[in-house]
Amino acid sequence: IAEDEAVNRELLGFILSQRYEVLFAENGLEALNILREHVGRISMLLLDINMPVMNGMELLRLMKEDAALSRVPVIVLTAEKDSELETLQMGALDFITKPYDMPEIILARVQRLIEFIEDREIIRDVEQDDLTGLYTRNFFHEYCRRMLEDGHPRDMLAVDIDHFHLVNEVNGKAFGDVVLRAVADGIREVLEGGVGIGCRNSGDLFYVFIDHMEDYDALCDTITRRVHRIEGAGNLRVRMGVYRGVDTAKVIEWYSDAAKDACSSIRSNYVQNVKIYDEAMHEKELFNESLIADIDKAIAQKQFRVFFQPKYDIRGDKPKLYSAEALVRWQHPELGFISPGAFIPLFEENGLIMKLDEYVWRETASYIRHWRDTRGIDFPVSVNLSRMDFFSTNLKERLLGIMEEFGISVKNFVLEVTESAYSDDMNRILNIVRELREAGFQIEMDDFGSGYSSLNMLCLMPIDALKIDMKFAQNIANTRSGYRMVELVIDMARCLSVPSIVEGVETEEQCRLMKRVGCDVVQGYYFSRPVDAQTFEKFFE
Repeated sequence: IAEDEAVNRELLGFILSQRYEVLFAENGLEALNILREHVGRISMLLLDINMPVMNGMELLRLMKEDAALSRVPVIVLTAEKDSELETLQMGALDFITKPYDMPEIILARVQRLIEFIEDREIIRDVEQDDLTGLYTRNFFHEYCRRMLEDGHPRDMLAVDIDHFHLVNEVNGKAFGDVVLRAVADGIREVLEGGVGIGCRNSGDLFYVFIDHMEDYDALCDTITRRVHRIEGAGNLRVRMGVYRGVDTAKVIEWYSDAAKDACSSIRSNYVQNVKIYDEAMHEKELFNESLIADIDKAIAQKQFRVFFQPKYDIRGDKPKLYSAEALVRWQHPELGFISPGAFIPLFEENGLIMKLDEYVWRETASYIRHWRDTRGIDFPVSVNLSRMDFFSTNLKERLLGIMEEFGISVKNFVLEVTESAYSDDMNRILNIVRELREAGFQIEMDDFGSGYSSLNMLCLMPIDALKIDMKFAQNIANTRSGYRMVELVIDMARCLSVPSIVEGVETEEQCRLMKRVGCDVVQGYYFSRPVDAQTFEKFFE
């Protein structure tokens, strides 16, 4: 209670102390000091307007400018009815006139307002992201739906930071949190003037629902500048995807996903920071949705076919068949041949790749068994393990179950793990790979040189072969440095005491140079493109 007249202070204190702990101030300055001392613990301020030292209007102004104090609800106490409008405009919630001759009403009004404010704070805590103060995803989408009702043209934006997981890994989570708050501050700066709302969806992904604009480069630059003010964040890149012309034709979540897809599409395009969702992306979205819808039927009908590409040992005078890699192809009854580059990344993104991988494993195992039964040979074939497979709690058991079902040896069922998979969660992946090797499986590290593995990490990886990315084969004949790089990588394989396998060998010259630098095994179009199982049998002969 901030009231300069002692009688009034005592009267109000008597009324409210029946239910509340009451603190007293004789002027605005004393009240301000009490508020600051007990910040976050004051449930209500009863404020007289006419006081010495600092009057009530000045205190209201100072509280409005302070983020913490502005959340304290205020009831104004005065005998001047003319002050009511001005005090309400300054942030007061209610108005009690003097003299205080109805104590029950005063107590009831204070109690009602405190309960109302506490309920509002609970809702605010739920609807706001704790770290950034922006809306949470669910509240954001609900407010977007309400805003759509006025028919005003608006756009949906998705904002993301390139390689944010590396920011946390290299600089620590505290630094990453500072970056996320800077993005939120940039979004608030963009939204000044009430032209839209923003939310933090999850991690470093933000959404903004904003009045339609023609040019979004300036908005992206505004957010980027906020981030670059942070010491050590000057090289971080902010990307923005835009869906223009949001209406009620689809659910609001669809527009968020479309903006996110546009944002993701420029992840590797470092000359473009803003991407507008266009018709081509829409067509791709529809195409992807149809592929996702068809995967179960395609597996049941064996539309997916396993092809095999041979690997040749080139260490002797004459190349010798060494093993093969199983690769999947999709012959769709309506869409025709679908490139693996179209459906494999899609299925990896949404987890469906695990279904497809198990299908390929089983088909491959059946051919290994068939070749043993019909040709009397135990022929090793490598299959791919996707990143998502390592999230399976029973990966080893599933693979061993297939070995037992088809009666084949784990030595003939080689597992290829991409280099980039190790960098996701190194310790967990290493433990799983060790378990698989202990069970008898051989492990080939696939696509080595395409990612960012450290030499220290390479020393820790339990592998039985190093499979070198095809770009090395393409460069070996072009430059001296390209040739030397292949030599160095093959030397690494020798240091690890594992064979080197180079994929993507397409010409006789590339094969000859690979032999010269000491490569053990090659794979590529020089010997054969991937072929179906029946065609592959000619390589046995």
